[in-house]
Amino acid sequence: MSKSDASYDHAVDVVVVGSGGGLCGAVAAAASGLDTLVIEKQSMIGGSTAMSGGVLWLPDNPLMQADGVPDSLEDALAYFESVVGDVGPASSRERRLAYIVEGSNMVRFLQGLGLRFERCEGYSDYYAQVAGIRGGSARGRSIEPAVTDGRKLGPWLAKLMPGMTAALGIVVMTREASTLQLIKRRPKAMRTALRVGMRTAMGRLRRQTRLANGAALIAQALEAALAAGATVWTDTGLVDLIVEDGRVAGVVASRDGQTVRIRARRGVLLSSGGFARNAEMRRRYSKQPNEGSWTIANPGDTGEAIEAAQRVGAAVDFMDEALWIPASIQPGGRPSLHTGERSKPGSIIVDRAGRRYFNEAVSYMEAGRQMYAHNTAGESIPSWLVMDSRHRARYLFAFRPNTPEEWITSGYMKKADTVEELARACGIDPAGLAATVERFNGFAKQGTDPDFHRGEGAHERYQGDYGNQPNASLAPVEKAPFYAVELYPGDVGTSGGLLCDEFARVLDTNHDPIPGLYAAGNCSASVMGRTYLGAGASIGNSCVFSYIGMKHAAHVVSGDPVAR
Repeated sequence: MSKSDASYDHAVDVVVVGSGGGLCGAVAAAASGLDTLVIEKQSMIGGSTAMSGGVLWLPDNPLMQADGVPDSLEDALAYFESVVGDVGPASSRERRLAYIVEGSNMVRFLQGLGLRFERCEGYSDYYAQVAGIRGGSARGRSIEPAVTDGRKLGPWLAKLMPGMTAALGIVVMTREASTLQLIKRRPKAMRTALRVGMRTAMGRLRRQTRLANGAALIAQALEAALAAGATVWTDTGLVDLIVEDGRVAGVVASRDGQTVRIRARRGVLLSSGGFARNAEMRRRYSKQPNEGSWTIANPGDTGEAIEAAQRVGAAVDFMDEALWIPASIQPGGRPSLHTGERSKPGSIIVDRAGRRYFNEAVSYMEAGRQMYAHNTAGESIPSWLVMDSRHRARYLFAFRPNTPEEWITSGYMKKADTVEELARACGIDPAGLAATVERFNGFAKQGTDPDFHRGEGAHERYQGDYGNQPNASLAPVEKAPFYAVELYPGDVGTSGGLLCDEFARVLDTNHDPIPGLYAAGNCSASVMGRTYLGAGASIGNSCVFSYIGMKHAAHVVSGDPVAR
C-alpha cells in the first residue's frame, strides 16, 4: 500500500457501486488491468437488472449487422431527435453519439470475452412507424442474453438475484413473452410454448441451472468480471464519497456492520439504481400521487448513491421521472404490470368519466406519463382497463390463462352483464362509459381509431394479436359479460438522477466534471430523456455508460487534465 493509501482500510484502482449493469463497467476495468472492486449492499448480486428481461436497446449493433438488418448512426440519431428532442445535457448529441457507437463496441468486447447474445427479431422500437417519427426500426434494435447454465458460477450462483421467470419454473426468452400471451388463440404461440417447454425440460434432464433474461445477463457478466480479476463484495453498502484535493478519491462503505474506507485511485463508478424504494425521496421528487405499493423495483433501490453525489456538488435532472408501467394491484398487494393486456383487441382504458384519453397500446413508459398528464383533477389515477368476454377468453391476463374466482370475489376484477352495470361497480360515470364504448366500437369494427391511432405503430402491432385483422390491436368491446381492473402508474424504478457527460463523468451544478466520479444506469439522468426508445433502453443505458466510464478511467491518470 502506497503512502497515499495509508489512511484507507483497502485500496484499489476503481470501485464500482452496484452489481447490475455496472458489472459491464467492472469487466471493462478489470480487463484493462485495473484493480477493480464491486460493492453490493444486498446479499444477492444483480439488483434490478437481474430481475428484468435482460434486454439491451442498441442501435446498429453487431448482431443486426451480422443478420443484415439495415440501420445506421444517422437513423439512430434521427430517432433520438424525433422522440427525445432537446431536453438538455443529459441527452446531448455527444452523449447520444457515445451511446450508439460505444454500445456496439461494448457488445463486441463482451462477445470477445465469451458473453453470448441473441437478437430480438420483430421487437420493434417503441415509436417505430408512429406518425411524425423518423429513424425507428420496425424489426427492432434490441438484443438479449442467450440462455446460460448458472452452474458455471460455482458458489456464486447462490448469490444471484432470482430472475423474473424464476417463480414460473420455465426458461423463457423475453422476446417470447408477447407471443405466449396468444397461446389460447394462435398456433405460433403454441409452437413457442412447446419450444419453451423443451428448453426447460432439456435443462432439467442435463441437470443444468438454465438462466434467461436479466439473470442470464448478470450471470455472464459476473463470470467475465471474476475471470478478469475483479473482486466482488456483497453486504457492502455505500455510506459516502471521499473527496481529496477536489477529486473523489474513494468511498466510505458499511461492510458486515463495520465502517470501511476504500481508496479508488482511478475513480468511483456509481451504478446502483435509483430511489424507487425511498419514500422520502419519492415524496420530494416524484410525480404525485405515487404509492410505494405501485413499484416492483428491487428492494435495494433506495437512492444513497444519488444523495452521496449531491453532497459533493453533483447536478441532477429528470428526478420526477420513472420507468412507468400501468399496473393493477393484485389481491395481497403485489403490483401486476400490464403491457400485452392493454394492447390486445377488445379492451380500452378509461378515466373516471368513462372517457378514453390516450392510445392504450403505446409503450409502457409513455402510458404512465399519459396517466399523469391527464390527472389534473384526479380523474385518471386510477384509470380502468375495460375488457369484454372475448378478450378474457382469448388472452392471458397477468400470465394467467383463466380468471380466478378470487379475482372476482375480492373485487380486484369487476364483472357485469352490461357496460352501465360495470361502470357503476367501478365508480365510473355510466353514461360516459356507454358513449365511449359505442363510439370506440363503431370505429373498431373498421379497424381504425381516429381518436388516438391505436394499432398504427409497429410496437402496437407487435404487442397486439397478429391474427386479428385489419388491426392487430383493435376489436369492439361488445360481448358480455364485461370486466374491468383499476390501473395505476406503476414502475420498475426511477429514471432520473445524476447529470453526466459523454464519458459518464458526473457533472457539478456548473456542468463541469467532478474528477474521479462516474455514474450510469438509473442513478443517472438517462440519455433517453423522458422517453423509452425501445426494449432494453434502461439496461442499455446502464451497461453502455458503465463500460464507457471505466474505459475512460483506465486510460487516464490523476495528473492528466482530462482526469481532473
